Amino acid sequence: MQVKLLGPFVAQEHHGSIVPSAAKPRQILALLALRAGGIVTTATLMEEVWGDRPPRSAPTTLQTYILKLRRLLEQALTAPDDPLLIGAAARPVAADQLHAKEVLVTRHGGYQLDIEPGTVDTQEFERLQEIGQAAFTAGDFAAASTLLGQALALWRGPALVDVRTGLELEIEVLRLEEARMTALESRIAADLRLGRHGRVLSELAALSAQHPLHEGLHAQYMAAQYASGRVWQALQTYQRLRHTLDVELGIEPSAPVRRLYESMVAADVLLDAPSGLLPSVPLRAGRALPSAV
Repeated sequence: MQVKLLGPFVAQEHHGSIVPSAAKPRQILALLALRAGGIVTTATLMEEVWGDRPPRSAPTTLQTYILKLRRLLEQALTAPDDPLLIGAAARPVAADQLHAKEVLVTRHGGYQLDIEPGTVDTQEFERLQEIGQAAFTAGDFAAASTLLGQALALWRGPALVDVRTGLELEIEVLRLEEARMTALESRIAADLRLGRHGRVLSELAALSAQHPLHEGLHAQYMAAQYASGRVWQALQTYQRLRHTLDVELGIEPSAPVRRLYESMVAADVLLDAPSGLLPSVPLRAGRALPSAV
């Protein structure tokens, strides 16, 4: 099975889609896929679909949704291998062929989507991000840029863009979007340390416009502009950030960004070092950021 959640929801077994069109079964499958390999309790699934006021019929209705998902899965498992033959008679069931109940498994207190590791794009994204971040920490910026770039390439749009989200999925989407932004900042930081300032300028121009309160991206944009000889533009970027933070939140830029600006004004020679242009800029608590692009 191949499952894609980083964008429109895709779940395929052989040549058949198992993504239901109905909203609630779609939610259930998405949550099971996000936590593939682990048990999702019945209570968690009911809270996702019905919130904190599930109807009395919720347990029975949930079982009905699971049954519908298994039917879709069974149809896909027995579909002809040749996509041109879809609609023809189902292929014979081999002795070692999986059945739907072996993939969407009933466990004590819940259900589990039991599929091979690496078949869900969220898991592959997190794997690549982890080793990419480790490479960055170790100072291997070329490997970090490549690995984090591969992780980001898995995104085809906002996570679960076509799935209605309840409490559980909303938390997962926020977590994924934050991880995406972290990977993006680290990949850009790796590129800057490799001297690829010109390559990231246009990307950072768009990102800073789309995330007007994000200090980390603005600091990176300033760094890329300064290293490319566009000092006045770097100072202008700072002033624009400062104005936006003042108008929107009534605060000043954080200390690392102010120090970066002051160093640029003073033409500090330390800025010539690869790390001198790249302060660590933690986000302040309570700052709501727009979704990643």
